Amino acid sequence: MDPKPPILSLSATELEKWLADHDAPEYRRKQVWTWLARGASSFGAMRDVPKALRDELDREFRITSLHPIAVSQADNGLTTKTLFELDGGHSVEAVVMRYSDRSTLCISSQAGCPIGCPFCATGKFPFGRNLNAHEIVEQAVDAVRLLAVEGRRLSHVVFMGMGEPMANYRAVVESVRRLSDPDLLAISPRRIVVSTSGLIPRIEQLGSENIPVTLAISLHAARDELRDVLVPINRKYPVRELVDAAQGYADKTGRRVSYEWVMLAGVNDTERDAKELGVLLKRKLAHVNLIPFNPVEDTPYRAPDRASIRSFKALVEAQSLNVTVRDTRGREADAACGQLHERVMRNKLVPVS
Repeated sequence: MDPKPPILSLSATELEKWLADHDAPEYRRKQVWTWLARGASSFGAMRDVPKALRDELDREFRITSLHPIAVSQADNGLTTKTLFELDGGHSVEAVVMRYSDRSTLCISSQAGCPIGCPFCATGKFPFGRNLNAHEIVEQAVDAVRLLAVEGRRLSHVVFMGMGEPMANYRAVVESVRRLSDPDLLAISPRRIVVSTSGLIPRIEQLGSENIPVTLAISLHAARDELRDVLVPINRKYPVRELVDAAQGYADKTGRRVSYEWVMLAGVNDTERDAKELGVLLKRKLAHVNLIPFNPVEDTPYRAPDRASIRSFKALVEAQSLNVTVRDTRGREADAACGQLHERVMRNKLVPVS
């Protein structure tokens, strides 16, 4: 027997039709979504919805399709990483990061990743499948539940978890629209970051969607010779063409593009790399985000030391570029993409009961 569908697999129109079929007014849809946005963990908790309707919802739907199978904490409780099992058996990770002025969710869009970057833990295991839009949104709703207990609210979402978001384009765009829906989570698109390793046609398509998200390019190298190795899709979409497409997105939306640069000691943290980056992004609406490598087992890469990170940052700034170093979070929580999945699969962590 198939499991009940999750409530968020229905669109607003579909839920309103279901309500009409059950002699309930369409405004009940907004009530249900409001309760989800508050972190309700069951239909029974939706107190202003009539009990008969709550019971009917419970008979026909699930609150979520995600089943948490492992959780790890880091940074004195400021970082929480959850591994969810999906319908069908695949699993994905989501990371909640708490800061003084915001709470951010790093969200997954695929189970696994088809891109195969050699420094990424996600690329070490077979690709599973694309997530449905509701499975992406459910990660955010789970984060809302977690944060609501602490008196916090989810304010930012970054599509930088497992998967290549642009390779699951339709579901990602639909999930962004639902995350920003004022009747659901009401997260401003300007507080949502969608990353890509470089699918140029989808970048161009995203610029026409009228959803002003921040575009992040997983760059990591400024010359084709090196990027072909670090980001294999570069062989199809070379780096200069990629930056041109990203600048086209910036021109169309007025949104500054973020260029992500995972720092690999002795690989892409040299003076040459900084100068090449300066040439590549000259006069572009760009921000460079340096990310110290989060070590992954069975890879030849290592993280630079702090002095090397400061030195490379200064070299990039000398190219007249805006640059920051990302706050390193969750190393003991296996917070790099795919690490908790790998650890659980190796039976090193006791699953959630």
